Amino acid sequence: MSPDPLVKPDLLQGTLDMLVLRTVADEALHGYAIAQRIRLVSGDRLAIPQGSLYPSLRRLENQALIKGEWGTAPSGREARVYHLTAKGRRRLDAELRDWRELTTAIGLVLGDA
Repeated sequence: MSPDPLVKPDLLQGTLDMLVLRTVADEALHGYAIAQRIRLVSGDRLAIPQGSLYPSLRRLENQALIKGEWGTAPSGREARVYHLTAKGRRRLDAELRDWRELTTAIGLVLGDA
């Protein structure tokens, strides 16, 4: 039995944006598929509500970190599909370095390392 997913309204905006960037880094996906992939990869531990996901997608697109284009979803319906831009790749790489450094420091303080 998998744990209940964490649907935290206080999930930091930057953390959600980083998760979205990482999710579209390998494959262009539409919004619902992004949320499903995050849930799947996290072992059902993270569930991103649409009310948080779509503002993140708009924010990332406005910053030119992702690009959305109309395409066809696997269901056959038209959907906006997002992919990572070169600028987004650079931001993701920097965010991942910072995240790893932060989690290492927190682990040291908590005695996990």
